[in-house]
Amino acid sequence: MRDTDVLVVGAGPTGLALGIDLARRGVAALVVERARTLFPGSRGKGIQPRTMEVFDDLGVLDAIRAAGGTYPVGMIWRDGSRAGEHRMFDTAEPSEDAPYNEPWMVPQWRTQQILRARLEELGGEVAFGREVVGLTQDEAGVRTEFASGGAVTARYAVAADGGRSTLRGLLGIGMAGETVDPHPTLVADVRISGLDRDNWHVFPPGEGDGFLAICPLAGTEDFQLVAQLPEWAAPDLSLEGIRKVVAARSHLAPESVTELRWASDFRPRAALADRFRSGRVFLAGDAAHVHSPAGGQGLNTSVQDAHNLGWKLGAVLREGADASLLDSYEEERRPVAAEMLGLSTRVHRGETRRGGATRQLGLGYRESPLTRETRTAPGALRAGDRAPDGTVADVRLFDAFRGPHWTLLALGEAQAPDLGPRIPVVRGPAPGAYGPGLYAVRPDGYVGWAGDTAAGLPEYLARFRRR
Repeated sequence: MRDTDVLVVGAGPTGLALGIDLARRGVAALVVERARTLFPGSRGKGIQPRTMEVFDDLGVLDAIRAAGGTYPVGMIWRDGSRAGEHRMFDTAEPSEDAPYNEPWMVPQWRTQQILRARLEELGGEVAFGREVVGLTQDEAGVRTEFASGGAVTARYAVAADGGRSTLRGLLGIGMAGETVDPHPTLVADVRISGLDRDNWHVFPPGEGDGFLAICPLAGTEDFQLVAQLPEWAAPDLSLEGIRKVVAARSHLAPESVTELRWASDFRPRAALADRFRSGRVFLAGDAAHVHSPAGGQGLNTSVQDAHNLGWKLGAVLREGADASLLDSYEEERRPVAAEMLGLSTRVHRGETRRGGATRQLGLGYRESPLTRETRTAPGALRAGDRAPDGTVADVRLFDAFRGPHWTLLALGEAQAPDLGPRIPVVRGPAPGAYGPGLYAVRPDGYVGWAGDTAAGLPEYLARFRRR
């Protein structure tokens, strides 16, 4: 093992997305994973519209779209007969400013394969079989010890190693939360005969039993099976155990489950780390927040952690920004994680539907110390908000935003200053979601600064690039 700028512990969606973002910025980063392979299950299968925008920026959107599909309509079964459809999500039409309008289904194992391929395309790597057993840090960097292999020293480290994070434990960071549901839940990837792939099949609870849901996994021949078990039950993750659950709760015969490909169990909970940083080590993804899977917020919030942290580490390590910029990671992401935890819990308990909030397009950083709104009469879109898509003088904005750079929009009569070749400027009439003015769009796709004139803009941007 070798020294590096950033050590990322965990090769789940969070760690891989962060590795990609750092690699494209020229930051030397090493992603390590305690397991011998990538995670094999479908668990986090729902990719929300905001995460689709992140994947567009990271260069994996085409592969993600090719690998997945839309969610099927739910079908309620009672006594072996179809009792009616159930819409799992509120629908929304795509628009110019929000082209991705619904969750996209891709099994988590496939998402991780796509992210790993992109990381390697950019020259990054994943080191498997590296179990962290010790960590020390000082003003110069972080030293991480492994059960086998040499130690790694890095200027910064990121704990992306899941809800039972070893690094979080070594740092002594607490995690407060609650049990969302006391019932254990079984989740498995299976092959099943006798069910169509046009519906998400739901078998409501019977006497003494919890629900059973069987969803065809887009892009595969598999189904994801989710079953709620009694509080006292010890989940049986064998093929025979899963066959018993299916036979007891549906009209299907046990042998309809022809193959078991992966299985796990969990008790739904919601928990938030007391802080997202300790010195030179950051928490991201499930290491920082654990969600109920209801509403599909966990993986999506996690990938967006990586997208937020990546550009800030790049600014400090490659652009000469002051290290205090990294304080804004917790300041921005912890409130978002808390909000999404509450949403996940409400969806799980049936207190709200999977609607607009679950798409995560309305999240932003208006209260962030990085946000500057200098207009005298700002419109609906303000500094701190997600920068919408649109077309300006035949330029698609998401095409302009894609990459590790800031982008300046000069809309209407606003005059753009010369900021150098590394900050592209898009000029033209304001599209529907924008008003006239200047908008400095951060590398993670949020409006950092907005103004009627350029007064104060060069000084604002200098904070992020001093070389």
